Amino acid sequence: MKAITQIRPILLLICAGVLTFIAAKEMLEMRKPDIIIPSEGLTQKRKLSDYLNNLLNTNGNSDIYIFDSGEPGANVLVLGGTHPNEPAGFISAVVMTENVRVMKGKLIVIPQACLSGFSTTDPLEGSPQEFFINSKRRFRFGSRVSNPIDQWPDPLVYLHYPSKQKLSGFETRNLNRAYPGKPNGTFTERVAYAIVQLIKKEKINIAFDLHEAAPEIPIINAIVTHEKGKDIAATSVFNLEFNGFQYALELSPTNFRGLSHREWGDATDVIPFLMETSNPIQGRLRGVTNQNLIINGIDKFYNEAVQLNRLRITYRVEGESLAHRVGRHLEAFIEIINAYNEIHPDNTIIIENLPNYGDLINNGIEKFLN
Repeated sequence: MKAITQIRPILLLICAGVLTFIAAKEMLEMRKPDIIIPSEGLTQKRKLSDYLNNLLNTNGNSDIYIFDSGEPGANVLVLGGTHPNEPAGFISAVVMTENVRVMKGKLIVIPQACLSGFSTTDPLEGSPQEFFINSKRRFRFGSRVSNPIDQWPDPLVYLHYPSKQKLSGFETRNLNRAYPGKPNGTFTERVAYAIVQLIKKEKINIAFDLHEAAPEIPIINAIVTHEKGKDIAATSVFNLEFNGFQYALELSPTNFRGLSHREWGDATDVIPFLMETSNPIQGRLRGVTNQNLIINGIDKFYNEAVQLNRLRITYRVEGESLAHRVGRHLEAFIEIINAYNEIHPDNTIIIENLPNYGDLINNGIEKFLN
């Protein structure tokens, strides 16, 4: 009996050590960078710390891919991964980076704008840590906000800068509530500030922030723009609908602060656009939360909700696949660029080799990953 009593704490220590090792291994896996293989059109690779030095050696120092044609024209910025639990925004930016050719003007892509958020997942959501496309390319599935290791603790309530609007303390780590940012603010505010400085220094004319949301969110499958972009957005939505794509056009509310489509437009000369697709992995009705839901976007509970017609949701019974969602982002991006060129013929950008919606649906995303 005495021997058993002595062995028990040793076994408990061994079990604790094994569990600690497994947890540490999983945490370190989230720190491994995603592989992005840019197209031959890449002319320069920079870091976000080039626009704010105090991001150097931090988990906010995102990679920046620059495709400069060398021909004068419009300068365009694309952000993916503002919310790392919205994979269509991130993967759309990756597909751009790995395929694009710019023949006139300059394109700048930041696939992982909230790099910190890719190193963790949201508590209590049961989210997968990663997903694979065609079993060959592994990508992280992250958190909506920056990793608490990089910014802690959250206040109960905080005052947004510069609007003095009160927001939930959790939102202090949300990059898309942190604009225009502060050079010596919180970790997330510094990331936001660096992006705004990039917009100013690179003289960006038109910028995109790619997102996803739950099927029950009112603003879904939408293009949201600052008032200065309403003509471009209206033209692109008309053209998209003519080609069979339904989009809602939303103007940025003037009293909802901290978001890219509001603060970029107010703080700089850029014309900003934010785009949303419908993603069931973010919804409250969803069932099993796994890689299959990310890739195929099929959920039986959302299917039942559609059949019952008791809830306003934007969800296709055949599923909101990742290829469908990325295809919508790229199709809308192409149409907005076309509308911008039409309205600004003296300062155009010519972009080639981007897959459209049909290409992605017919061939799969893997066809367009290097």
